[in-house]
Amino acid sequence: MFDAVADRYDITNGVLSLGQDRRWRRAVTEALDVRPGERVLDLAAGTGASSRPLADAGARTVACDFSLGMLRVGLRVVADGAQRDLAFVAGDALRLPYADAGFDAVTISFGLRNVVDPAAGLAELLRVTRPGGRLVICEFSQPSWPPWRTVYSGYLLRALPLMARWVSSDPSAYRYLADSIRAWPDQAGMSRRLRAAGWDRVAYRNLAGGIVALHRARRP
Repeated sequence: MFDAVADRYDITNGVLSLGQDRRWRRAVTEALDVRPGERVLDLAAGTGASSRPLADAGARTVACDFSLGMLRVGLRVVADGAQRDLAFVAGDALRLPYADAGFDAVTISFGLRNVVDPAAGLAELLRVTRPGGRLVICEFSQPSWPPWRTVYSGYLLRALPLMARWVSSDPSAYRYLADSIRAWPDQAGMSRRLRAAGWDRVAYRNLAGGIVALHRARRP
């Protein structure tokens, strides 16, 4: 599915998020607070849109994704821009091809919903993070204000599939997107999942009124 939408993925995200996707990526970079020379894993990185700012900040960044189509698009972008300190790697979130405690920080944006076993994915991220290392997850969530939640639900059910027909190469993928968002746990539920996976100092803050939540944690 992601291979099929790779070529227009970033453009489609910008349209469907009404331009908010750039703001959300900036929030991830700021929350992760990377330092030059740190080793960072960006899981479910897709085309690397969330990885490039981390590399620009001086981190040795790995953009890891299961979709070869997405990685190919990302490699084309990097070749055009001569990006340094950014590697694209094909990998499975449930069996990451890295040794224990190999990363100073790990992050995943809008990808945990697509992992077949999210709990196992969180455990794998914990395994490859050094003690004291940082985790940032950016994921769709539930607006906390009921009227805004009603508006957002209507957007997911009606407007998003319609807009996807205009801009996406595979509109059915965005029907899946809407369904997966509605089935995903809210902010408190996600926090419980993080603690159950062994993460410590779990916290979150809402973006766009709770449409998206930025979850932060540390490895004990």
